[in-house]
Amino acid sequence: MNAFKRWLAAGAAATMLVSASSAREPRQVDVLITGGQVYSGALEPARSVDVGLLGDRIVFIGDARAAGISAARSIDAAGKMVVPGFIDAHVHATDEIASSDPKMRLLLRQLTQGVTTNVIGVDGGGDPDVAAFAKTATAAGAGGNFASYVGFGAIRQRVLGDDARAPDAGELEQMKALAAKGMCEGAYGLSSGLFYAPQSFASTEEVIAVATEAGRRGGLYDTHQRDEGNTSIGVVASTREQIRIARESGAPLHLGHFKVSSGARPDGSSMAELVAIVEEAQRGGVKVTADQYPWNASNTGLVAMAIPRWAQDGGREAMLRRFDERASLARILAESTTFFAERGGAQNILITRAPGQEALIGRRISELAAEWRITPAEAAVRILKEGSPSVAIFAITEPDIRLLMKQPWTMFSSDGSATGHPRGHASYPRLYANYVLDAGVLSTEAFVHKASGLVADTLGLEGRGYIREGGFADIVVIDPGTFRPRATFVEPTLLSTGVEHVIVNGRLVLEAGKPTGALPGRALLRTPPAGTCS
Repeated sequence: MNAFKRWLAAGAAATMLVSASSAREPRQVDVLITGGQVYSGALEPARSVDVGLLGDRIVFIGDARAAGISAARSIDAAGKMVVPGFIDAHVHATDEIASSDPKMRLLLRQLTQGVTTNVIGVDGGGDPDVAAFAKTATAAGAGGNFASYVGFGAIRQRVLGDDARAPDAGELEQMKALAAKGMCEGAYGLSSGLFYAPQSFASTEEVIAVATEAGRRGGLYDTHQRDEGNTSIGVVASTREQIRIARESGAPLHLGHFKVSSGARPDGSSMAELVAIVEEAQRGGVKVTADQYPWNASNTGLVAMAIPRWAQDGGREAMLRRFDERASLARILAESTTFFAERGGAQNILITRAPGQEALIGRRISELAAEWRITPAEAAVRILKEGSPSVAIFAITEPDIRLLMKQPWTMFSSDGSATGHPRGHASYPRLYANYVLDAGVLSTEAFVHKASGLVADTLGLEGRGYIREGGFADIVVIDPGTFRPRATFVEPTLLSTGVEHVIVNGRLVLEAGKPTGALPGRALLRTPPAGTCS
């Protein structure tokens, strides 16, 4: 019996159990959420109904008093939004889920945004050993569920290391086998981060060959594409490349944190061009979706932003040797100067994380260059000699953000992590406050749909993303009057407000805004089609 049939059978069994008891006495549920405005996760208006939970399932939606429902525990949600737990379509939470510290595994930063499921293994980083990670993490317990991609980058590094070369026939077969292993162990597709070395050294054909292993098993091809602005081949050519990979591999394309991160025209026409390219591909039969975060600054490593890829061939030690070679350094500085100019100047580059160089956090590259009386490119090299900081790049335009947000194939993500950029702590309340309440770009039901049901549908997360009878009980109660972001680029780890109760797999993880100590999150493993993993 496959996972979907097991889900249906379990849901039916729970419903039959409650229905049978109702013939003799009022039906009993574990948790009853009453009086709230329930957003189902679909594109439909909210309803004032009660929601009953039994075990890890939703077993009742309606008028509890009229139906004679009694409950071991009731939650009064009058005046509140009751929504499906949000599914973060692209998040860097692997280290937290794998942590030995239960406070880290709680993922409080996500729960206080309403997120109950985290899609990890993104940007090509997903470990091919999907089953082993899932088993260990589930046994330890986590505050939220997690689903994973297998990573092209992790695969390539395992086989080729950091070298800028193509695999030979035998090595390519090894890479394909690792992708197949990840898919057969429950990954939802293959992720790539072609912007980053050493993944950037891969040809389109190499990626197609590996992505085909995901495609033949019904998985997605998720990508941080080769260029999101004007760094190398340009975002237009890069987007067309990703569409080609999807078409030839047979894997539906998902464009992670889709944006124009440098060189964007200020009137929104840059994103309009990309939207037209995506819609052309969709009309041609290619399945394409995307996610986005609601910030005008991206976040990446300073090395990825400022140092040309050829200088990263062989990894960090090889790069540091090139810094000490006069001719190589001159070339690096010239190309780095161009990179800064393409992002509007070094004043647009803010250091957000700098292990071992904490005094640099919150400083702009332009400030440091002026203070040290050197060029911004020289400042970048000086910083990178001492470590590998992260930077925020303020180059995404508001018209681009709003245009992409309106597309029916765009869903939401944070692309966040535990430190650095405030998106890790505040993306979902920022979406609600800025784009539902203030700007009116989206209705509340569209916001909820793009944060839950649409993500579940895209990935094939069975029984998640909706408030429906028989579905899993991942539910969040939000006070719309206080659901607001607090994190900023100066204080990026401030927790958001307004999330009152969070239920994961039927268990309260957050009650009245406070952790209960429960860690009921699960690994959500995908079942590949029959016969594809024999």
